Amino acid sequence: MENKKLGIVFLIVSVILLIVILGFMGALTKQANELGCYQNSACNKIESNLSLTHLAFGVLGFVFALGFYLIFFAKGEEKIIKRLEEEKRTRSNEEKFKLVLKGLDKYEKDVMNAIKEQDGITQNTLFIRLNMSKAKLSYVINDLEKRELVKRVKKGKTFAIFLK
Repeated sequence: MENKKLGIVFLIVSVILLIVILGFMGALTKQANELGCYQNSACNKIESNLSLTHLAFGVLGFVFALGFYLIFFAKGEEKIIKRLEEEKRTRSNEEKFKLVLKGLDKYEKDVMNAIKEQDGITQNTLFIRLNMSKAKLSYVINDLEKRELVKRVKKGKTFAIFLK
């Protein structure tokens, strides 16, 4: 949003400068014609001023183009920044998950990875997927729930399990 406001300011300033420079160039050209310049050596000052106005046109064109860019094309930068922040957040969550896994045994790691792959997985599905006895699975889930790593939500006759 700030880029848009800045772009509008650049456009307004460049239009005002364009009007001033065109007026100045017109006055210099009129003065040069009245003096019969372009072959007279006394008109060097007018010629140098005309050269300066050409340089000012270049700067003005840049300011105008920058304003135009900021208004219409700078939106992509905001999207890139948002995407980078989202990727950073995702990487941070992945790193936290990996740290948590380091403190768990093999069975707990298997359960945590399965829950991460399918958040809200039921205990019955975990039982089938991990090829673990129901008693062992229940024990592991209770232990993870006590450590506040997962939470169970009643879902019919079984529980859905979510990462905390």
